[in-house]
Amino acid sequence: MKLRIFIDTSVIGGFFDEEFEEATKGLFRRLEKKEIIFVISDLLDLELSNAPKRVRELLHNYSNDNFERISVNQETIDLANTYIDEKVVGRTSVEDCRHIALATINKVDVLASWNFKHIVNLEKIKGYNSVNLKLGYAMIEIRSPKDLNRYEND
Repeated sequence: MKLRIFIDTSVIGGFFDEEFEEATKGLFRRLEKKEIIFVISDLLDLELSNAPKRVRELLHNYSNDNFERISVNQETIDLANTYIDEKVVGRTSVEDCRHIALATINKVDVLASWNFKHIVNLEKIKGYNSVNLKLGYAMIEIRSPKDLNRYEND
């Protein structure tokens, strides 16, 4: 069974960012080798609509069978709002919360992000998982792309 990795917009941007490109491109190499599948959402599509062309079109370079598409629904919105109501993050982070909610509800193996302020942050992860457990959802695994690469043994 392939690892299902939910990616947010920062992962796409990281492909073109000097600081993040090495690890991000490593993750995309795993995608090319069909070791993993990216779970992508209509929220990602919406956020990419205002991005530079090369960022917007990156995923078009890969076969559709490398992706699982999911969509925001009322359950996603409600869970995201609960993260905010429980003060995991502030209201300005509603889109980040929707990414977390989408990944949680769709039971992905891991959510990948370069957003260290609101997503890949131990305190925030504990908060998201506290809400998830309280509401009967599974805990969500959240990592940076760097943590999801395979490294050869020395």
